[in-house]
Amino acid sequence: MSVSYDQLFRSDAAAAPASFSSEAVGDLLRHALGLSAWKQFREARWSLRVNPSSGNLHPTEAYVVTGRLEGLSEAPSVFHYAADRHALERRCEFDAAAWRTMSYAAGIGGGNVCLVALTSIHWRESWKYGERAFRYCQHDLGHAIAAIRIAAALMGWRAVLLPEWPHTDIATLTGIDRDEDYVEAEREEPGCLLAITATGEVPDGLRTGRAPIVEAVRHGHWSGRASQLSEDHVQWTFIDEVARATEDRGRPRPAFSACPAPPVLMQFSAADARALVLQRRSAVAFDGRSSIGVDRFLQMLTRVLPGPHAPWDALWWTPRIHFVVFVHRVDGLDPGLYFLPRDLAVLDRIRGASRPEFLWEHVPPLFCLVRGDCRAVAARVSCGQDIASDGFFSLGMLAELDRSLQEFGPAFYRHLFWESGVVGQMLYLDAEAAGARATGIGCFFDDPVHDVLGLSGHAFQSLYHFTVGMPVEDGRLTTAPGYEWEQTSG
Repeated sequence: MSVSYDQLFRSDAAAAPASFSSEAVGDLLRHALGLSAWKQFREARWSLRVNPSSGNLHPTEAYVVTGRLEGLSEAPSVFHYAADRHALERRCEFDAAAWRTMSYAAGIGGGNVCLVALTSIHWRESWKYGERAFRYCQHDLGHAIAAIRIAAALMGWRAVLLPEWPHTDIATLTGIDRDEDYVEAEREEPGCLLAITATGEVPDGLRTGRAPIVEAVRHGHWSGRASQLSEDHVQWTFIDEVARATEDRGRPRPAFSACPAPPVLMQFSAADARALVLQRRSAVAFDGRSSIGVDRFLQMLTRVLPGPHAPWDALWWTPRIHFVVFVHRVDGLDPGLYFLPRDLAVLDRIRGASRPEFLWEHVPPLFCLVRGDCRAVAARVSCGQDIASDGFFSLGMLAELDRSLQEFGPAFYRHLFWESGVVGQMLYLDAEAAGARATGIGCFFDDPVHDVLGLSGHAFQSLYHFTVGMPVEDGRLTTAPGYEWEQTSG
């Protein structure tokens, strides 16, 4: 079915739900976690994916748990998604009675639902980035969460996180706690679990009825072993310590009042959403000259505000990530430093914590802090990278750190990075819809960012940077579709 990009974010114009089938699940995975393209320069050839990753290293692994599904499995099973081949590899077949117990308790009969678990292999990032690997893995999980929710919207489905599932149960569900399957191979760290439904709301039974399925999977018929990535390793004990300190023991879903819906957006892109998802790329350089109109710029920022639609309805918490925006080349808006609150409740807190000389002039949905050329500052706080100053704008994502950890505990540290990745995924896609390009910046200087704003302590913490502009394409590279069957089918 064809869905326009703008349709994805209008709850009154969502796609009609597709029938739950092996083909439909495959379509979801292809547009969430599959290969988007192959690039080649001379003899060097490498793949890109729909979901971005720091350094294109892709530490995120995905597992699909489903009941009997024609064309895929005659029995409830746990599958590992192999993105390189766009294939599901069966890891475990388990008792059908357990799946029926959970699904009927959830009020969904035996079908129209599957579970998707995400895990991380820290070594895929740590060999290159060292201790930063942990937060990069969490950024990548956030991008993947958003990619899954948006791909579900393409099908007219829902995808929501299940915070009730602790890491120990996710590890059992995916088999990553099976020592015998990881002999000499790098271990995986549990991330999160999402429910995918074709029936709208996710029933409570999917959240609370996990015991039968966890027990059935534990005693199921397992096959396959993990492959070793490297013979030699550097042990980053700090990563293991942070992983243990932020282990999620599960939690009941809090009852929050819904965030107000953002203003109705003008339609800027009637492009086919599937095509746009597959064309997403990370920019490597901007031209330093092009600009964007203020209406399109404000629409892009409005798109990251929470609302009752994808991807925000996948999350269970109120927004904790807010933007400090360095405006460089926006036609109709003064260059300068701005603040974008993704929840207006943060305004008093951030004003009280930041420099008293800031203007706080309201330019909805932004607040102007300082006018003037801030390109040099933007580059300096992003590790001196010109890409932060050569675009239309760049931004730093500020998390309400202390307040969030006090409210939800240490495990929520991961969730803050997830939220920054979800926000980043929307910036990626909306940049493509605007005919531009974006890229995440994982290397930045925390203290200089805080100095610019006059912040101290950890009430607010810089977690991720992003930039959007007009890309400089490398004409030496050739591009091919993600899979051979797409090339031959035209």
